[in-house]
Amino acid sequence: MPELKRLGSVAAVIGLAAAGTIAATGTASAASYNGACGSGYGVIDTMDVGDGIAYLTYNSASGKNCVVTLTDTQGTPTILGANLRLHRTDNVWKDSEYDNGTYKYYAGPVYASAAGRCIDWGGHAASNYTRIDYGVHCG
Repeated sequence: MPELKRLGSVAAVIGLAAAGTIAATGTASAASYNGACGSGYGVIDTMDVGDGIAYLTYNSASGKNCVVTLTDTQGTPTILGANLRLHRTDNVWKDSEYDNGTYKYYAGPVYASAAGRCIDWGGHAASNYTRIDYGVHCG
């Protein structure tokens, strides 16, 4: 009977390994940051925005933030948006940077200098669902 228990454990481990491979493969289809903001920008935050990912980047030399939204289906025309602005308490998107349209790869980049301020940022992909984080990444 101990042999059957050991075989069951081995099968369970193989099953978990296969499930991990399947999960990793699904995640790998999501687009990774493409450097669209330019040199010197590093990713400081990401946001799932439906059928894509919005990336918030920062360049310490220039003091600027940048947002780019990449589609999960690179090469296929997709409705995308990238949004960035200095935080306002009235939540009115005035003096903001945004890029909305149908793109095959990404929306943006959009930039803002936010030294000593907080920002609102976000995006959307393939839907009317726009996700925004308000008053974050203060500096």
